[in-house]
Amino acid sequence: MNANKVLKLVRMTEKSSKQSAELGQYTFEVYPSATKHTVSLAVEQTFKVTVKRVNIQNYRGKNKKSRTGQPTIGSDYKKAIVTLKSGDKIELV
Repeated sequence: MNANKVLKLVRMTEKSSKQSAELGQYTFEVYPSATKHTVSLAVEQTFKVTVKRVNIQNYRGKNKKSRTGQPTIGSDYKKAIVTLKSGDKIELV
């Protein structure tokens, strides 16, 4: 299994940094074909940690308007919140 085909990027927001500090949860943007099992395996292989739980959420792109007033839609994406075993940590720069 190739982790590059599952994990896109790490989401760093105020909420996700608070979750990582207090709860040991890290947020990743994943490809639409990713499942809980493949995300778990990819995180364990990439960061050498033990995954306790994975929650996945699908987000629909937001409705927007262009400069000319034409309606457009933002990109859809899939987000995974990974809970690690207590004591494990992922060092993010």
